[in-house]
Amino acid sequence: MTKHYKYTVVIEPQEPSGYFVTVPSLPGCSSEGETIEEALTMIKDAIDGYLDVAQEEGISIFTEQNNPIISSVELDRRVRA
Repeated sequence: MTKHYKYTVVIEPQEPSGYFVTVPSLPGCSSEGETIEEALTMIKDAIDGYLDVAQEEGISIFTEQNNPIISSVELDRRVRA
């Protein structure tokens, strides 16, 4: 039997090159790749491994029910001297 899983991932550029990708709803699940496409392929493998371990350990697997809204915020703060 096959079950479909869908997770939101966050892709961040790395210096000097490549991309780091995380899965916010699966703590500690991350990977990286030289391109966005490679990073996405690698995170699929990481998610699959994460789910295998969770199943073996009897840990409940969180699945996203709604599409979360991902945003960024900026703020200016006065730095104390």
